[in-house]
Amino acid sequence: MAELWSTLLPLAVASAVVPAQIVITVLLLRGPAGRRAAAAWVAGMTVVRLGQGVLFGLLIRSEDVASGSSDDAGLVASVLLLVLGIVLLVTAGRAAVAGDDPDAPPPRWMTAFDSVRPGKAFLLGAGLLAISAKSWVFTLTALGAIDAAEVSGSAAGLTYLGFVVLAQSLVLAVLVVAVVAPRRSDALLERVSVWLDEHDRFIVIGVGLVFGSWFLLKALDGLGLW
Repeated sequence: MAELWSTLLPLAVASAVVPAQIVITVLLLRGPAGRRAAAAWVAGMTVVRLGQGVLFGLLIRSEDVASGSSDDAGLVASVLLLVLGIVLLVTAGRAAVAGDDPDAPPPRWMTAFDSVRPGKAFLLGAGLLAISAKSWVFTLTALGAIDAAEVSGSAAGLTYLGFVVLAQSLVLAVLVVAVVAPRRSDALLERVSVWLDEHDRFIVIGVGLVFGSWFLLKALDGLGLW
């Protein structure tokens, strides 16, 4: 289990440290629907992640039963880690050269979040996560790692649920702060939003280099090339 979480924890942290998601959460909290819209936004992302886990978890398990080999699961997990490592390193390189994140929403979308209602916020949370290529790779890699570790059915489900909670820990933290201390949260969240907006490029580069290198090395080790 420790070996499994050495893969899942970096995956969850890299999934959580997405500046655009945190900024959008703050914008929704400052809008007319406030906490209800932000909660709906987080719920939309959660539903997509859970749906991905159920759908692809079942597909992976059924494939394992058909093949009857646990070596295939380890190979798939290593290949997914290799792909993810390359994706993160390429994203870091693009951000360093071009100064943008290909998964970040356009500026016009950012301003539009100020007046979003809960229903639309839910759909946007689900939609943005569903079209994010990196999010899909993160999820599939996590599922592949869980399957390769040969965790039992219920334990596998709880492990993936833990991954989902950690992957959304920062947006959940922002929401909790707004609910627990609504008066003090406005100024704090405004500072966080401004800081993220000013440093999002460096966050993308740092996350890409650190986690991309880590996943690449783990993949090469799993493939017997390191």
